Amino acid sequence: MEKIRFTSDELQEEIEFFVLEQTKLNGVSYILVTDSEEDDAECLILKDTSAENETESVYEIVEEEQELSAILKVFEELLEDIDIER
Repeated sequence: MEKIRFTSDELQEEIEFFVLEQTKLNGVSYILVTDSEEDDAECLILKDTSAENETESVYEIVEEEQELSAILKVFEELLEDIDIER
């Protein structure tokens, strides 16, 4: 499992996540990340909000309910062997 580091502007610290899966929907990149490799880990869906010409990606947590439900269905299909609970 790939491990990535994010720098939080709000907290002024680095946060590490494990990437479970990534996908693109309607031209927008999303990644499903978890804070642990353990079975009952918390996960987040992050959305790439950076402009096309930016060299670094900018990710934000998906919080809008309709968008979250749609992308969650895609990740559930991609990860048949993982049970995602809301």
